[in-house]
Amino acid sequence: MSISSSLKDFFLYAMFLFFVYLFFFGNEDMLTSFGVTLSEEWKAVFIVFLSLLLEALPFIILGAIASSVIQLFVGEQTIRRLVPKSPLPAMIVALCIAVITPVCECAIIPVVRRLIQKGVPAHAGTVILVGAPILNVVVFASTYYAFQNQPAIYFGRFILCALTALVTGLIMYMVLSKSEILKIRKEDLISNVHLSNERGTSKWKAIIHHSSHEFFQVGKYFIIGAFLASLAQVYIERSALAQAVSGPVAETTIMMGLAFLLSICSEADAFVAASFKGTFLPSAILGFLVYGPILDLKNFLVMFSYFKMRFILFYTVVVTIIIFILSIIAGQYISKVGLW
Repeated sequence: MSISSSLKDFFLYAMFLFFVYLFFFGNEDMLTSFGVTLSEEWKAVFIVFLSLLLEALPFIILGAIASSVIQLFVGEQTIRRLVPKSPLPAMIVALCIAVITPVCECAIIPVVRRLIQKGVPAHAGTVILVGAPILNVVVFASTYYAFQNQPAIYFGRFILCALTALVTGLIMYMVLSKSEILKIRKEDLISNVHLSNERGTSKWKAIIHHSSHEFFQVGKYFIIGAFLASLAQVYIERSALAQAVSGPVAETTIMMGLAFLLSICSEADAFVAASFKGTFLPSAILGFLVYGPILDLKNFLVMFSYFKMRFILFYTVVVTIIIFILSIIAGQYISKVGLW
């Protein structure tokens, strides 16, 4: 690791620890003594920033541990036996894996990266990347409680997510099946040699070492994304957005953009979406609920740590178009049959 990279990482983690200290122990007098006066908006930014970090921290740790377990205990032959060679059966298996993988949109990224390294095809890995943040019991329960009188929304969210995962996987198979989508990082090569030569006698030590490496690799990108998302949550006037647009196309575009910027965890975003029930059309609500967990500001930045730029941009465009089209179609159907 270069000196400049080390200094950048040190600055990010120092900033994070400083914010934590201010949150728990800081006060007006301490900041004033340093000549710093914070407005109410910036105080809110710090609170939202820390809430995003603390909300996602358990899932990021879980994802780092899962990645380490896959690296150390799951062999390439096992992966090849579990995942069929044919693209469609492979994507169906991947969708089932997504259902039983209880991690958030940021934590799933190192897991998918490790699975692809172990032999999972890129199109199957993409299905897991898209489906895992939404297709689980916790997200379904939160969506159900937020929209108890609208089954079209809580069932529609999961149907649209599954369709998005399969269609995205199919497109990836047709376009990028022969391309290398993962970054080749020097840190990974050094880590693998280090583990095999010095830590092979203790699997527990290897898990701890590998998990900490994954955690800090994800963490520095997540910190940047969480801070930008906290700025968006504090400074974006949602009521002004609601008054500025009308019609399914404009409303769905605005709500998908809002989901990307706000970066709300998929276990809680349904309650935010429910606050827009009387303002936005069902297509916009579905766009918000499906797009945010699959692609938001936090995990968009985290992907730069593991995937090549070409894949990230192509993935972003494909997912955005698919969710937009499916949300418009589903919203029109819901309104037509009177389910809203």
